[in-house]
Amino acid sequence: MSRLGRHTERHLVSRIGWLRAAVLGANDGLVSTASLIVGVAAAAAKPSEILVAGAAGMVAGAMSMAAGEYVSVSSQADTEKADLAREAAELKSDGLAEHQELADLYVQRGVDAETAAKVSSQLMAKDALGAHARDELGISTITTARPIQAALTSALTFTAGAAMPLAVAAVAPSQWTVLAVATASLIFLAVLGLIGAKAGGAIVWRAAARVTFWGALAMAVTAGIGRLVGVAV
Repeated sequence: MSRLGRHTERHLVSRIGWLRAAVLGANDGLVSTASLIVGVAAAAAKPSEILVAGAAGMVAGAMSMAAGEYVSVSSQADTEKADLAREAAELKSDGLAEHQELADLYVQRGVDAETAAKVSSQLMAKDALGAHARDELGISTITTARPIQAALTSALTFTAGAAMPLAVAAVAPSQWTVLAVATASLIFLAVLGLIGAKAGGAIVWRAAARVTFWGALAMAVTAGIGRLVGVAV
């Protein structure tokens, strides 16, 4: 007689809260700081000026990313709380209508009416608000907004991403700063794309090509502007 073990699965969607902020932060830190350094270097600035500009961009960018993520994700969290409060009030004032509403959702997904009514009754008996939050509003513990986690993740990963081109600029000969930073940054971007795709279960080569292309475009544009400004000045 065989013994059946518990079947457990680990889904990648559970990483979506921190993964989005991490990928965005690292990519933004790398691209924006590398572009800033390339643009300033193309304007024929001194090595010390390039490093100051890069460091200032890194710090300002990390703070901006943290604040932006906290504000945006807090807005999402506030919306979720408001929806849950409204749903709780509706459950209290007209539980029968809410029961039918939940059953109708299951019918729309392919469950027969009798079974849908039973499922709705059983789920609401256990956790009525949780059932409506998950199946009516699409709010779950996996996707719940976490402002502080998003802000810290963005700030730390932005700093890590920005530190890479800044370190290259610090050690590269002044006449090779633009080429060295651009080349190294494209390699770093490809690696970040690979890591992000691997963590999220996406197609690896497509993610790497995507971030590398947009990073190259950003650095090319800022280098061109820096060259024009340098010549004009």
